Amino acid sequence: MAIVVNMPRLSDTMEEGTVAKWLKQVGDVISEGDILAEIETDKATMEFESFNEGTLLHIGIQEGDAAPVDALLAIIGEKGEDISALLSGGAPAAQEASEASAAEAAVSAAEVTAPVVVATATATALPEGVIVVNMPRLSDTMEEGTVATWLKKVGDVIEEGDILAEIETDKATMEFESFNAGTLLHIGIGEGEAAPVDSLLAIIGPKGADISAALNPVAAPVAAKTVATAPVAVNDAAAAPVATPTPKAPVADATAVNASVQTGRIFASPLAKKLAKEKGISLSEVKGTGEQGRIVKIDIERFTPAAAQSIATTSATASAQAPVMAAGEEHYTEVKNSQMRKVIAKRLGESKFSAPHYNLTVEVAMDNAMASRAQINSLPDTKVSFNDMVLKASAMALKKHPQVNTTWQGDTTRFNSHVHMGVAVAVPDGLVVPVVRFADQQSLSQIGAAVKDLAGKARDKKLTPAEMEGSTFTVSNLGMFGIQEFTSIINQPNSAILSVGAIVQKPVVKEGAIVVGNTMKITLACDHRTVDGATAAAFLQTLQAFLENPVTMLA
Repeated sequence: MAIVVNMPRLSDTMEEGTVAKWLKQVGDVISEGDILAEIETDKATMEFESFNEGTLLHIGIQEGDAAPVDALLAIIGEKGEDISALLSGGAPAAQEASEASAAEAAVSAAEVTAPVVVATATATALPEGVIVVNMPRLSDTMEEGTVATWLKKVGDVIEEGDILAEIETDKATMEFESFNAGTLLHIGIGEGEAAPVDSLLAIIGPKGADISAALNPVAAPVAAKTVATAPVAVNDAAAAPVATPTPKAPVADATAVNASVQTGRIFASPLAKKLAKEKGISLSEVKGTGEQGRIVKIDIERFTPAAAQSIATTSATASAQAPVMAAGEEHYTEVKNSQMRKVIAKRLGESKFSAPHYNLTVEVAMDNAMASRAQINSLPDTKVSFNDMVLKASAMALKKHPQVNTTWQGDTTRFNSHVHMGVAVAVPDGLVVPVVRFADQQSLSQIGAAVKDLAGKARDKKLTPAEMEGSTFTVSNLGMFGIQEFTSIINQPNSAILSVGAIVQKPVVKEGAIVVGNTMKITLACDHRTVDGATAAAFLQTLQAFLENPVTMLA
């Protein structure tokens, strides 16, 4: 099914964008994460990445042309798909929006431009220099956000690029940077509070400016209008590009980084610079883990050799907060669900009750795998885990059994030629699934390095939406916790998920004799709509053969 991609809102004040350059042409195959175009906003020129896969069927805005936010930018779908209905429905909308933008005094007709109209109308009533900052959409599925931490307070002077707050989305906690300079005049959402996208987050302007006109019409009507017009989007995927303010920020940073490399300047986020200054840390000694080596907050925190003190402080705090309970007295504590936990509950419920699950289990002899791993890890600067071996074996088995590497789409089944392995990672707030892309084309050591990097980002809440999207198959490993056998809920839109248990020593029969062997149970949960039992059984046989004879993975 074709997906309409609209002109995204890449900054909080952006009303229209100009396509500076198309990096893809009609007919090109698009993968999630591919850069479609460079779009010039009112702030900067930024790379715009695709949240969808398919073939680029139509370009709605040519290079050098400008169009309002939400205008038809492109259409992505299956090669040869009929998009005439989308073009006939989309073109007038875009034209209408353009006319509305050209005639600012008469803009009240087009539904798709309603939020822009409200914003424009409000802006005219605001004192000069006063900027309303709304809750951004930081991921393609984000509907509301929670302010985890405010890094600025009312009265602070704000510079462009300063980190205003840390905002918790449904996928990660991300730094939100200011696109404006001035004084922070108002905070609309307190720490720990959640609010829908486009709700009033803050107001920035000249010190002492009257913001009463901004508080009344913006705090309630704009948020309510945004929620009311949300269904206007063609579908969820079409709305996704609007959700790009902060995911694009690192891209802009990447450009700055490249420039800084040439000038010899160290590039770091404002928050990282502030923390480094407070801790007396030289930025030249810190290795950045952000986009293109950018130094971010977590790099400074990791650099500080105070882990033991931090743990002690945390334990002391926890002890101090522990409630005193009398014998026989009932007591409970209610903890507000995080955005991540809410989304996990929603997605797992949808998967469990929409996809007909069934499970198959096999027991794998791991003696050869253990010997092979020991030999591999004896090499200098090489570290491979059993999980890495499972990922590699699964990726190779998927190439031999493409039916398992599919997606149910109602009227069609999508066969993925690429293998993107989702790796379930437990974090304090729940479970995230970063993606190792093209796992079948990577060596064991490359997979190991990728998993280590992604798992570290997951635990530090630094995963980007692009790093958690596009999986075609998922592996969940609880063997490291001593769990010998379990089943998992399918991570849709995947057709299957592999549950990996612990390696245990037990008596086994070899050549008619009982000997001590090492075995591991693996369980495959499948969507019966796409994967039949015989197909799943054949996949497990192939996977078992790879794991029991790891040398075959090198052939």
